[in-house]
Amino acid sequence: MTKILLIEDDQIIRESTAELLEFVEHYSVITAENGEIGFRKALVEIPDIIICDVMMPKIDGYEVLERLSSNPKTQFIPFIFLSAKTERKDVRKGMNLGADDYITKPFTEDELNSAIESRLAKASILKELRNVEEVHKEGKQLKNLNDLKVFFKSYGIPFSYKVDEIIYKEGSRSKYIYMIVEGAVKSYKLNEQGKTLTTSIYKEEDFFGYTSFSKNVPYQDNSETIKATKVVGVKKEKLITLLSNNHKVVLDLVDLLADNLKDVKDQLLDMAYNSVHKKTSATLLKFAKKINYKPDDLIKISRQDLANVAGISTETLIRSLSKLKKEGIIEIDGRNIKILDLDALKTIE
Repeated sequence: MTKILLIEDDQIIRESTAELLEFVEHYSVITAENGEIGFRKALVEIPDIIICDVMMPKIDGYEVLERLSSNPKTQFIPFIFLSAKTERKDVRKGMNLGADDYITKPFTEDELNSAIESRLAKASILKELRNVEEVHKEGKQLKNLNDLKVFFKSYGIPFSYKVDEIIYKEGSRSKYIYMIVEGAVKSYKLNEQGKTLTTSIYKEEDFFGYTSFSKNVPYQDNSETIKATKVVGVKKEKLITLLSNNHKVVLDLVDLLADNLKDVKDQLLDMAYNSVHKKTSATLLKFAKKINYKPDDLIKISRQDLANVAGISTETLIRSLSKLKKEGIIEIDGRNIKILDLDALKTIE
């Protein structure tokens, strides 16, 4: 559970804010009634984030921040000022000292929670970056695919896409290898008649866009988002340099690519030999797995995308979905599909 240190000398504000954070937002909250006590508690508790008033007895919020910033144990803890001082010079002073945010009183629940969530996210990203830099500084090799994912998140170029937006087209220059941070992506090919074959579905932390790591080969398929998506891209040249010095990660990456190839082969076999009903159910299960489907979730995917993955016409897919709906296995509401009986879906032949 996220641990917050709240330093506030006004008892009413301190108790009401702590109650809000604990019982509404479900954080673990430690309180301190002045800056001196708050500083000592920060050294002992090492909270995930600190919220601190400015004007307090003993030592004020500015001095608390200066002391914590100079201590190696606490220098990277996100720090938010909470103050009734609203003049620009006060805000500027707090930010110049290294505060992450400055919230003025009175504040709303949404303002406070939004500031906490964004600063925690930033701190997490910076921590990953420091970890990667430490690995490089000490001359250590990346140990596994998880280290490679941290490298992508830390050094990759961020891209954001809306739903149904093209990331790259078949035949275009393959400049980046991508990893999904948030969202989902499909890759597909078009035949001479313009018919679409979806070849892969990628979820969060999946890599995609790899053609050749050593040759200037263009992308061999098209890539498009299934929903609003954020990805990070690492240039092929940069990744080649990294992999050349990390042979263990190369082996893990080869295993991953082999698994992906097996998935494509299995999909093609399913398309060739399974019944229409089986293809439809298998495709729903595939999407459910890729987008981390949970009970009561809705699968928001176009009928055309489902049909492309299943390898059947859109009209045939719609008829098959209608049958599943009549059997009480799924529920359909416009574009959204809800799986009512996951076990039954798995047993369809």
